[in-house]
Amino acid sequence: MVNSQEVKQITESVMKEAKKRLVGYETYLKKILIALWANGHVLLEGNPGLAKTLAASTLAEILGLKFNRIQFTPDLMPSDITGVNVFNQKVMEFEFMEGPVFTNFLLCDEINRSPPKTQSALLEAMQERQVSVEGMARKLDTPFLVIATQNPLENAGVYPLPEAQQDRFLIKLLIDFPTRDVEKKMLWLKHHDLNPSVETLTNREKIIEIQQYIPKVDISEEIIDYILNIVTNTRNNRNIELGASPRASLALMQLGKATAAVNGRDFVEPDDIKYIAFDVLNHRLVLSHEAELARVKIRDLVNRILQESEVAI
Repeated sequence: MVNSQEVKQITESVMKEAKKRLVGYETYLKKILIALWANGHVLLEGNPGLAKTLAASTLAEILGLKFNRIQFTPDLMPSDITGVNVFNQKVMEFEFMEGPVFTNFLLCDEINRSPPKTQSALLEAMQERQVSVEGMARKLDTPFLVIATQNPLENAGVYPLPEAQQDRFLIKLLIDFPTRDVEKKMLWLKHHDLNPSVETLTNREKIIEIQQYIPKVDISEEIIDYILNIVTNTRNNRNIELGASPRASLALMQLGKATAAVNGRDFVEPDDIKYIAFDVLNHRLVLSHEAELARVKIRDLVNRILQESEVAI
């Protein structure tokens, strides 16, 4: 049976292997792995050209998971994601042709390039781990992880994700431009090897073991109260029109346990919650009209809420 020390060792090994191909992604990779161990989905937001797609495909290769990629475009149809029934003239009956959603690791590239109807085709898959096509529900493989990339809303030709779909992502990571030193390392890496090879370090069976272990990580009543204080304070903040839902509370607990395991512990500490709080909350909070006019930043609000939320340990 897997334990927290093994989770820590696997996480560190995967991150070390990914560095052969990715530079400056350590924090992002760690948080993506934490979300994977917690059996949740990840939304990556950043301008084009920041290696979001490369990060996802590299992780899938190292983890030994079946990988599919969907390039979202304005003309993409829901059936292009879920699959469709096709009539087979040889046997004179309809046969189901699986869509790319039938995989372990699904990369949805530039998800907000498609209209909401197509984006919503993923809702059932992400929440229920199944898709319904013409009234028939079909189970997806286990594990099932969606990593979606999106461009900032300021970019041309993008559609905002519906709130319900954003809420299905366990975390949202904001990918920023690299520093000059990091970008220099990246250029030297590409100069010597355009596509460095990486090794497969684990498999789907081990990942399922880890996902089954994470809920067993201990969490005290004090930490649960701390999570509730954070979430309640988002609902009572005058700068926030729509606070965090109970799903956010569950996400904080789930990811807090995974963070503890990644750090080699079988119990949750307050710092585990603080580490992932902004990534859990930033896409779930809706600013008030006045806060938007005043250009209040969600990161500043979350930091202030964490300071105001008491934890008795």
